[in-house]
Amino acid sequence: MGEKVDAQPVSGRAMLGQTLKVLREKAGKSLGQLADETGYEKSYLSRLESGERLSKVTVMEDLDGYYGTGDLLLSHWKAARLDAFKDQYKEFMALEATARIMWKYSLGIPGLLQTEDFARGVLSGAQTTAAGEEAVEEQVAARLGRQHLLRQKPEPEVRVIIDEFALRRPAAQGKTWEDQMLHLETAALWPNMALQVLPFSAGAHHHMNGSLTLLWQLDGSAVAYTEGNSSGRLIEDPGEVLRERASYDRLRDLALSPSDSLTFIRDVREEHRT
Repeated sequence: MGEKVDAQPVSGRAMLGQTLKVLREKAGKSLGQLADETGYEKSYLSRLESGERLSKVTVMEDLDGYYGTGDLLLSHWKAARLDAFKDQYKEFMALEATARIMWKYSLGIPGLLQTEDFARGVLSGAQTTAAGEEAVEEQVAARLGRQHLLRQKPEPEVRVIIDEFALRRPAAQGKTWEDQMLHLETAALWPNMALQVLPFSAGAHHHMNGSLTLLWQLDGSAVAYTEGNSSGRLIEDPGEVLRERASYDRLRDLALSPSDSLTFIRDVREEHRT
């Protein structure tokens, strides 16, 4: 009897690509016909089917509508976007997707509140090759895809503390920064969002080199996730999570109130404009 060989796991992106191809062939469409009828380039659709590219979430919504498949492609896309992240971050993202309460502190503009152009600028860095640009676009698509978590039903209760540092380092393009600041103002008014600014006057603190996220699930269980320049750590031990919550409480006590923070953001935006 021959030796049994374990099958290689299929990535979420490959599964999405296979599903796209099956749906197209079942509909009796060529890639060219699909491109003509949806407005997307043939080469782009081909690379989605081959698993070479990860689309924006809106593309999957469009194709679900085109094929009449409900949210089939969208659900596959949610799994496929995890391929863009490291294993421990994938675990964190899975918990983030079901969290009922989110508390976040970020030294910069957090990914969940970034506009598309701002996210592209943050993620692009020194990438100049075609392959590098494609990798950036995948990261942008995945980052924007996470943002639906803030508006899903039922909406999670979210508190975000942003360091003043984030507001004093504008994007290279004036329009990009203006749009980003306007988006922060809009988010600050969402009923499920408490947005606070930690001013420089608060002084030095122990999260100056990274970010902190605390998540609570419906059953009351909690985790913390800390992230620095090149690494992240998922914390599940109840004692450690409690210590991280205490550290977050200290930051919240030092931060401006949500109403004062909104005024602060508007003032900084006006300073930049003038």
